Amino acid sequence: MRKTKSVRTVTALMLSMSVAAIMADIGRASAEINADKGFRWRDGAEVYSKVCSYCHEGQVGPRLFGRELPPEYIRAIVRNGNRAMPPFRSSEIDDESLAKLAEYIQRN
Repeated sequence: MRKTKSVRTVTALMLSMSVAAIMADIGRASAEINADKGFRWRDGAEVYSKVCSYCHEGQVGPRLFGRELPPEYIRAIVRNGNRAMPPFRSSEIDDESLAKLAEYIQRN
């Protein structure tokens, strides 16, 4: 009788673990699908106002406007970070939006 309870307990535990693993896989697959359909920034001005302005207008980071920074330089700094500025991954600012941001900063 004791062995039967043990076998049932182990079987129930294994079943629970299997269901948990399957649910985790479904969650990861769903996240990957949604990342592909992910959020896109409207334009460079929106990226600047929602991400960059907190520091660059708040006296934390240097001013960016009026410096005629090359777009390539801006993209490199955003992707790799510099000093106190953290790097921003393409999942945070996609490449197209980053190009628009660089153009916006250069023009202003």
